[in-house]
Amino acid sequence: MDLSPNAYRHCELCPRRCGVDRTQGGLGVCGSADMPRMARAALHYWEEPPLSGEAGSGALFFSGCPLRCVFCQNHEISHEGVGRGTDARGLARMMLGLQAQGALNINLVTALHFAPHVVEAIDIAREGGLELPILCNPSGYELPPLVRALDGYVDIWLTDFKYASPGLSGRLSGARDYPQVAEAALRQMLSQIRAQGGRVTREDGSMLRGIVVRHLVLPGHVNDSCAVLDRVWELCGNEVDLSVMNQYTPNERCRRHGGELARGISDDEYESVLCHADDLGFENLWWQQGGTVDESFVPAFDGTGV
Repeated sequence: MDLSPNAYRHCELCPRRCGVDRTQGGLGVCGSADMPRMARAALHYWEEPPLSGEAGSGALFFSGCPLRCVFCQNHEISHEGVGRGTDARGLARMMLGLQAQGALNINLVTALHFAPHVVEAIDIAREGGLELPILCNPSGYELPPLVRALDGYVDIWLTDFKYASPGLSGRLSGARDYPQVAEAALRQMLSQIRAQGGRVTREDGSMLRGIVVRHLVLPGHVNDSCAVLDRVWELCGNEVDLSVMNQYTPNERCRRHGGELARGISDDEYESVLCHADDLGFENLWWQQGGTVDESFVPAFDGTGV
């Protein structure tokens, strides 16, 4: 896949393949033109323990997203485009700044609709002394050729796997093809990490290379959550870490429209999914304690560090 700036001229960087000329100010389904907009670049302490540790993950939050999840907690940046414009050198500067602050990794949050800028920035930052592993945190809705093109750039994949049901993914994210796309993307990620030698950690347990698959449990959809875990186990087994999240928080849109998404998940729902993960045999399994259902877990998208 072409990851030069020409990729923006007829954009097919994501599964939407909308073909928009983003270089002329056109906005793709992701809501973005051809220059990255950044909402935050700061140490982030709320990732899984192997990723945040005590020092924090060096998180760069990009604006825009190819998915249109009705329940998105980061809607300010995913749907509304909040952020400040930058270029590849600006991104590289942010990466080096986070390394200087002691970050464990460089964490690219929903970044791949700007993949040409991302790879250029990593090259510039490495020339400038960047030594940290690159962590890519996508929605799971990624094209395998794009994942393949990032081989040699991404050391850690922190990828979502949101749905097993096309009906549910179509209704909640506007993407009926999400399950098949996410599975194909994960298969490609796994192939590349295997080829590099598999999961590697520092002595303190922080991750240098590997895959963490995240799944957010949604209220009223325990069966689909268990089906997601089945797919991940069949494909990856214990070659990936699994993170089962209970932090679903109804946003204003969900509260206004009511229905199943107007509430948080119950303890029983969450425990059911965790028990299923345990029954499948996941060894590197991460979960969240009570009290995470709170909008305070969404960072301030105020341009810090940009």
